[in-house]
Amino acid sequence: MADKDDDTTTKRGGILGRLIWIIIIVAVIGALVWILQPYSVQKNGRNNNGPMPVSTTVAHKGNIDVTENALGTVTPLANITVRTQINGQLQEIAFQEGQDVKQGDFLAQIDPRPYQMALEQAEGALTRDQALLKEAQVDLERYQKLWKQDSIAKQQVDLQESLVHQYEGAVQADQGQVDTQKLNLVYCHITAPVSGRVGIRQVDQGNYVQTSDANGLVTITELQPITVIFTLPEDDIPQIMKRLNAGAALQTTAYDRTQRTKLAVGKMISVDNQIDTTTGTIKFRAQFENQDNTLFPNQFVNIELLVDTLKDVIIVPSAAIQRGAPGTFVYLVKDDNTVTVKPVKLGPSQSDNVAVTDGLAESDKIVIDGADKLREGSKITLPTENSAPAGSDSDGQTKKGHKKSGP
Repeated sequence: MADKDDDTTTKRGGILGRLIWIIIIVAVIGALVWILQPYSVQKNGRNNNGPMPVSTTVAHKGNIDVTENALGTVTPLANITVRTQINGQLQEIAFQEGQDVKQGDFLAQIDPRPYQMALEQAEGALTRDQALLKEAQVDLERYQKLWKQDSIAKQQVDLQESLVHQYEGAVQADQGQVDTQKLNLVYCHITAPVSGRVGIRQVDQGNYVQTSDANGLVTITELQPITVIFTLPEDDIPQIMKRLNAGAALQTTAYDRTQRTKLAVGKMISVDNQIDTTTGTIKFRAQFENQDNTLFPNQFVNIELLVDTLKDVIIVPSAAIQRGAPGTFVYLVKDDNTVTVKPVKLGPSQSDNVAVTDGLAESDKIVIDGADKLREGSKITLPTENSAPAGSDSDGQTKKGHKKSGP
């Protein structure tokens, strides 16, 4: 029994010894970390008591565009289906698929012979009835003289006068038939109703075409000029209508799907008369000359509408704007190379720049890089000084961009 107690005591002593050694090792490691920490902080430049390296720029005045971006669909001003207005055999097709045509250009010919013969019949009937009318008019003159001499009854004069009116009506009807057949002959010669590009033909030469054909002969689409229909939120209407009512021509630029390649520049020409209640948007139409045919019907494009241009406003890079408890703010660099938090009110943005409507003055120096390490009153160091305001060219004007503008 005594041997068992001795073994238990020995085991407890071994465990206690190991615990003591573990505590000693942890204490040594903690001491080393505490001793080496200041050296590590100093080596990595993260000592909050030292100056922070940052990059700065200077707020400057310039112009900034107020733009709205939208997705649009290229829509031609005219898309015509050329149909026959008479029935007959298609004798000739005078156009090539994809050809550009002018209004009035010859497109196709329908066999005119049946309508030519119908015209001759109508002209013959007209000549006959004109002769009968002339004869009746001569008889009427004779009867009127005889009636004045009291040689015939008044009834005979009245009957002859009625016959003259009948022949006059017949001549008028015949003239209508002649004009109808002449018009049919014109319809046999099919011409382009508008200028544009011819599409794929829907019927081949030699077929019998009718006015009831659903597909027609061919389609013509007007490409120059061409328009783009796009939509904008209803909240943008007051600002746009204010500019339109002032007589401004709002420049509209079309870009490709990536919004990097400029396709065409035009102007907005019309606004829809009501808002789509299902989407809360309204349609606009912009027109482009499209001389190089870069815009194609039903093509999807990105539209940039230049609503207004703010002149001589304070402009800073977007990278300088911070957001936090004070709202939107910047770190303003003071003369002693310390920074202070400066709340600002923002206006429209363009490209990588934003307008500041309140809070900054021209030539104020602000931090654009390294602001995540700063606090109110932090000391800074400037490794390089910027010789020109960021986001401006040699004229001090804001570089153009095509990103959506807004506060």
